[in-house]
Amino acid sequence: MEMTLRWYGTGFDSVTLQQIRQVPGVHGVITTLYDSVPGDAWELSAIQKIKKEVQDAGLKIAGIESVNIHDDIKIGGGDRDKYIENYIKTLERLGQEDIHMVCYNFMPVFDWTRSELARVCEDGSTVLAYNSKAIDGVKPEEMFASIDKDSNGFILPGWEPERMARVKELFQMYKEVDEEKLFNNLVYFLKAIMPVCDKYNIDMAIHPDDPAWPVFGLPRIITSQDKVCRMLKAVDNPHNGLTFCTGSYGTNRKNDLCEFIKAAQGRIHFAHVRNLKFNTAIDDPVLDFQESAHLSSTGSFDMFKIVKTLYETGFDGIIRPDHGRMIWGEKAMPGYGLYDRALGATYLQGLWEACEKTIDRSNVKLYR
Repeated sequence: MEMTLRWYGTGFDSVTLQQIRQVPGVHGVITTLYDSVPGDAWELSAIQKIKKEVQDAGLKIAGIESVNIHDDIKIGGGDRDKYIENYIKTLERLGQEDIHMVCYNFMPVFDWTRSELARVCEDGSTVLAYNSKAIDGVKPEEMFASIDKDSNGFILPGWEPERMARVKELFQMYKEVDEEKLFNNLVYFLKAIMPVCDKYNIDMAIHPDDPAWPVFGLPRIITSQDKVCRMLKAVDNPHNGLTFCTGSYGTNRKNDLCEFIKAAQGRIHFAHVRNLKFNTAIDDPVLDFQESAHLSSTGSFDMFKIVKTLYETGFDGIIRPDHGRMIWGEKAMPGYGLYDRALGATYLQGLWEACEKTIDRSNVKLYR
């Protein structure tokens, strides 16, 4: 298992590489060219520059999150082949620089949705939260103002101002795109990029939709075990795999996370392991949850069981703590401060060490 932290880059992230380097057991980062434009091919020189910066801090780039996908690819527009060719060029350049994992998503318009970015917890910390009644009561074009006011001055991934200025246009673009069309466009994209993934041993790790149900009527296709297994079978290449995000798949309480891990065995290239706390009953028409500290006792997931299942099924890939609380007065990008994610990284490593010392997996085939 390779423990990492997500890092958005100098000028975009309040957390420094020097701070990440001091988190026990963390030797790599998951990063991106945060100012890149979806659809453009990344320049080799830009990849080399950020790689050198990370290495000079005593760390490595363990993977990229994300190389964003142009909307023409998602809707099957007339220019999709041009943008796929640019994506292939980016993958080729990443491979040339010995970077072999890319996390990406195929969500229309919004990368993720929350009704609150700073819900106050009993201990005074703040967390990201979702309330379906609040979401249902706001228009899509009003969402950015709601998100922006609690962003602490940071540009949030998937909520860039220039993109949000086009919300009405984007919704119009997806007007004729249902789940089946979106799925077919994903398969088209994956089949096109698999040759370069094979050549450079690049694992494509699709991130689940967050939350795991349709929002504002937009289609969602990476939400459940059945849908994911269909996608893996449609492009049955070991480089076509998953980012197994417990906090995203877990929003849908019908998803059995541990059975899901078993079903996707060998195709989980990246794991985001975090906890959620549900505040309404499973049959309540109002869906309300908030993100919590990583410990099992603070949320609704059995974190040891999740880590144990990853271990028992042979996972040995890249992992990171995910959205953390804002604690100890820290001001950072919501979900991506240093302190609570550092606590999460050490907690998850403790669970992994317990697995290593108590479970024999000498006969288990490792993923890599």
